[in-house]
Amino acid sequence: MTESTLESTVDTTAVREVLAQHGRLTVDISTLDVDFDLYGAGLTSLATVGIMLALEDRFEVEFPESMLSRSTFRSVASIAEAVAKLAG
Repeated sequence: MTESTLESTVDTTAVREVLAQHGRLTVDISTLDVDFDLYGAGLTSLATVGIMLALEDRFEVEFPESMLSRSTFRSVASIAEAVAKLAG
């Protein structure tokens, strides 16, 4: 999935900002492709909770238990898709 395709649904810049603030990643999020595995960049389960809460706040959505999985938070693309689905 391309950045421009995602931007039509959810602002990936905003997702990247949340990740930069709450992800505790070992690399600069702005340098990563939208499909890069964030767990490979140092994302932990604890940081994922902070990201989820920040995303809920930023986009005014609530993640249901069914979406609280590693695959939802694996990449910028998967996060943007999840938020788009919730905001839908």
